Amino acid sequence: MSEPSAKKQKMAGDAQPDIKFTQIFINNEWVDSVSGKTFPTINPCNGEKICDVAEGDKEDVDIAVAAAREAFKLGSTWRTMDASERGKLLGKLADVIERDREYLAQLETLDNGKPYHIAYAADLDLTIKCYRYYAGWSDKIFGKTIPMDGPFMTMTRHEPVGVCGQIIPWNFPLLMQAWKLGPALACGCTVVMKPAEQTPLTALYVASLIKEVGFPPGVVNIVPGYGPTAGGAISAHPNVDKVAFTGSTDVGHIIMETAGKTNLKRVTLELGGKSPCIILADADLDDAVQQAHDYLFFNHGQCCCAGSRVFVEESIYDEFVKKSVEKASKIKVGNPFDKNTDQGPQVDKDQFDKILDLIDSGKKEGAKLECGGKQVGDKGYFVEPTVFTDVSDDMRIAKEEIFGPVMQIMKFKTLDEVIERANKSNYGLAAAVFTKNIDRALMVAQGLQSGSVWINCQNAFLVQAPFGGFKESGIGRELSEYALHEYTEVKTITIKIPQKNS
Repeated sequence: MSEPSAKKQKMAGDAQPDIKFTQIFINNEWVDSVSGKTFPTINPCNGEKICDVAEGDKEDVDIAVAAAREAFKLGSTWRTMDASERGKLLGKLADVIERDREYLAQLETLDNGKPYHIAYAADLDLTIKCYRYYAGWSDKIFGKTIPMDGPFMTMTRHEPVGVCGQIIPWNFPLLMQAWKLGPALACGCTVVMKPAEQTPLTALYVASLIKEVGFPPGVVNIVPGYGPTAGGAISAHPNVDKVAFTGSTDVGHIIMETAGKTNLKRVTLELGGKSPCIILADADLDDAVQQAHDYLFFNHGQCCCAGSRVFVEESIYDEFVKKSVEKASKIKVGNPFDKNTDQGPQVDKDQFDKILDLIDSGKKEGAKLECGGKQVGDKGYFVEPTVFTDVSDDMRIAKEEIFGPVMQIMKFKTLDEVIERANKSNYGLAAAVFTKNIDRALMVAQGLQSGSVWINCQNAFLVQAPFGGFKESGIGRELSEYALHEYTEVKTITIKIPQKNS
């Protein structure tokens, strides 16, 4: 994910972008919450309030689901729209996001804390490409004719699953919104979405663009609020046919349980990770150091597939550690609107406190702190890029998802050993292996229990390839054609005919 150098020079400065939308979006209209309550969204650079946002809860979700159900009924504008027209709407949405790319990048940086040049070059680029990819799929979702025994003609239809509840995280707000809306709308579903309470602003602005380009009322509804209330109401709602969630494994368990206790709605989950990054002795060392660095520190370490367990073959371990510590020590932490900043603040105080607690646990449990480990400055949620060595597999920092700029570097001797250790985790989202030997690379890739394995690369979560996890890292797949399967039901239609001929 390279960034355009020219754009990196053209920064938005320190000016705060205007906040244009803070209400709930239902039926293509902006409304206050039924309760009248609001909640603050916080600037992670200083811990101060950006603005107040309408706080949706069960009553607001009920209204949004009713709107989505009305938009999905037989004979509605949305249900009778040609599939190619759905694709055109998704394409138009991509166009207006591209038109407003600079503003959206500013808003993402303000609300989330990621550097503006990264939001502009990476997040917005991937978001636009995602909508355009699914725009192309809209009229290419079809079933089969089946040569069934007997005097029958049999065919299948891939029909939209219905009203979809979608709950998205705070680490890539715009991109995760696109990952959810793209396939759902391409398939013809309707949506009730809850953005993360930490980062609701870009999701609400995209709602205004959805109305602008002409999506019918009720097709997309955005209800900001808190997880236990608004998110819980979506998960439990009897008129929601499917729920898609990206976030923590703990909350994923709750959503699965809730779906099981209510209407057995379909569930897809993209959850946590503790991804191994395996460096074999024959790898290009400088490239492997850079790749492992990017794999962990990208997005301040706030990435579900971050390579936070770095396993390095014994013969190159010391040199790898030396180069990695030098590189981590040079990361510039600071104002995310500064073009020279590499790392902004963590998203909120809870995440900030969790990271510092896990760093403290690493020190107490005997890991060697090579660099970092403290807060940067005296306000905001900035954490020093941190590297630990002498890490054992039973330490908290080697087992728990930190979701921050904290790298653990561990030593191994054999392929069998590292595969076994890499798989000794409740997670199985992603992994990477670096080597010049394709036989060894494929042996490792086949042995790892991970939904994605990247060979001599990392974080290649592009729209054309499926993404999702094994074990407690999730259920189902995001992206690519595979995501379409999560938003359709297969219906078999069989017709008796007088005579069947081949």
